Amino acid sequence: MAKVTKTPFGTTRRGEDVDLWTLEAGAYTVQVLTYGGILRSFTVPAPEGARDIVLGCDTLAQYEAQDKYLGALVGRVANRIGGAAFDLNGVHYPLAANSGPNCLHGGVHGFQEAVWEAREQDGALVLSHTSPDGEEGFPGALKVRVTYSLTEDGALALDYEAVSDADTLCSLTNHSYFNLLGHRAGTLAGQSVQILADAITETDGDSTPTGTLLPVEGTPLDLRRPRDFLAGLAMDHPQLALGNGYDHNFILHTAPVSPLALAARVTGGGLALECLTTQPGLQLYTANYLDGTPGKDGAAYGPRSAFCLETQGWPDAVHHGNFPSLVLRAGELYRHRTVYRVEKLS
Repeated sequence: MAKVTKTPFGTTRRGEDVDLWTLEAGAYTVQVLTYGGILRSFTVPAPEGARDIVLGCDTLAQYEAQDKYLGALVGRVANRIGGAAFDLNGVHYPLAANSGPNCLHGGVHGFQEAVWEAREQDGALVLSHTSPDGEEGFPGALKVRVTYSLTEDGALALDYEAVSDADTLCSLTNHSYFNLLGHRAGTLAGQSVQILADAITETDGDSTPTGTLLPVEGTPLDLRRPRDFLAGLAMDHPQLALGNGYDHNFILHTAPVSPLALAARVTGGGLALECLTTQPGLQLYTANYLDGTPGKDGAAYGPRSAFCLETQGWPDAVHHGNFPSLVLRAGELYRHRTVYRVEKLS
């Protein structure tokens, strides 16, 4: 069971107090903010002793100033909703277009800006937040709970639960940026990625899914065997050109909820990170649009200085009948689990 403590971290521009919660288990330490449910750090055993492998900020003001979702919980709907609108039960719901023509990560003021309620329970951190009916255009009051837990063998688990009082859409994820060489490394050199998926959801020039499932065979998106990040990014392919790098939803399953299973493995710097999930999709993002974002310890995070493994429902599923549905019916329980497990390689 992890040791759980909290300290003040600052006050938002809206005057809300924010706490920093720390979970310690064996040689592993995690820091989580109540602002955005942000995973601020993940310090793990490394050949030199200890290493923080998650990008983050030194101050609350820096978090409020950035728009890259550093470490944040995002929702109501992770990734993109094409045309920034959807129809449900015969009703049309317009949304904010905050990424070209799309609604991205729940809209302008998504869960990444909320100050979550927090409590310790049995050595875990439980975060709670209620999104009121109509917030960012979505129907129904949505009650969300995300539990962070940490084990002595380096498994950081995120358990997501949500329930709505009306039919709505729900797809939650965490948007942490990892670099196994350390958060200040500035490059993905020497790191390889493996994703156990045979296809991606093809996207257009606006990063909106076309509805086509594109086999990865013979492309730089074939990560079924480990591929060096930089080698893959240097390859020529229309999908990589459109995303300015890897920024794609890999198809893990076709059911909305699946058994917890290995989805991805990244190695580098004497470490291995495994991502296991019950989600049907995994967005691999190579931080293509970081732009010198101020980070911890005076770091400046630039393009392709990290990778994200965002477990999720398939993007824009509400507009594609062949995608697993993101509709959450009134009173039904949304539940998913994702585990990031880190170990030092011998």
